[in-house]
Amino acid sequence: MKPTPAAVDFSRIVQVALVVSDVKRSIAFYRDVLGMKFLFEVPNMAFFDCGGIRLLLGLAGKPDQKSTGSVVYFKVDDIQAAYALLRERGAPFTGEPHFLAPMADHDLWLALFQDPDGNHIGLMSEVRK
Repeated sequence: MKPTPAAVDFSRIVQVALVVSDVKRSIAFYRDVLGMKFLFEVPNMAFFDCGGIRLLLGLAGKPDQKSTGSVVYFKVDDIQAAYALLRERGAPFTGEPHFLAPMADHDLWLALFQDPDGNHIGLMSEVRK
């Protein structure tokens, strides 16, 4: 009889994967435009460090596989400054940073852009009241 685990802890993300159509082009975008820390590349995949969480960019396992449409959100301290810098570097934002929701001690702000394969990426900022 197989032992039953007490619980599975899903409280920490270790890696997020996005399907891309061109690994080299994606490395240039995530490293040079977004300024992410490039870790390493293996055939058909590249890895970046995002504050201890790995971002895997890889070719689809099957020729007809497309992106799943997942959105990866990154927390930034100053959303206006991050928006200005990334826009200057060529990140294609879908709009300017905007207020999303009032929280108890801060306001939540959001800005969205896309990578070369159309994967959505969000910048989130907790602006203290």
